[in-house]
Amino acid sequence: MQLTGLHHLTAITGQASANVAFYTHTLGMRLVKKTVNQDDVSAYHLFYGDTVGNPGTELTFFDWPAAVSNRNGAGTIAQTALRVPGREALEWWANHLTGAGIAHSGIITVDRRERIEFTDPEQQHLALVNDNGAAGGVPWERSTVPAEYGIKGLDAVTLMVRDLDRWPMC
Repeated sequence: MQLTGLHHLTAITGQASANVAFYTHTLGMRLVKKTVNQDDVSAYHLFYGDTVGNPGTELTFFDWPAAVSNRNGAGTIAQTALRVPGREALEWWANHLTGAGIAHSGIITVDRRERIEFTDPEQQHLALVNDNGAAGGVPWERSTVPAEYGIKGLDAVTLMVRDLDRWPMC
């Protein structure tokens, strides 16, 4: 199977209001849409993305209040990486995350790419990755984060699987 990129990623939250506060205020993403889960209309479906919610920029969450904090293991998302526009943006983010009291890795290099790794309040593992000015995604100009440092969209998703040889997409 040939994959050409990510359209969106959906996770879950047990705390919708705290999720909105973190992703809009701390990370400066735009809450593009708040709707309901089509399979469970008692749950919100929160959509965060770039200025207009372009494909490849959306991170969404189903709000299930009974959900517990993330625990990595087989069959889970190990990390969601988001793109930012360069080294200067990563330097800004390192200071911003520290100022917000969020523990992070500092700027590190993984597979020849600069990044900062941290977790959200529900222990979902995130990374901000230097996209070296790649096209795609327009940071939200009315964000709490200056547009020149803003999140541009999804970069990569790392999955945890028990047996890679049996994984259906390999």
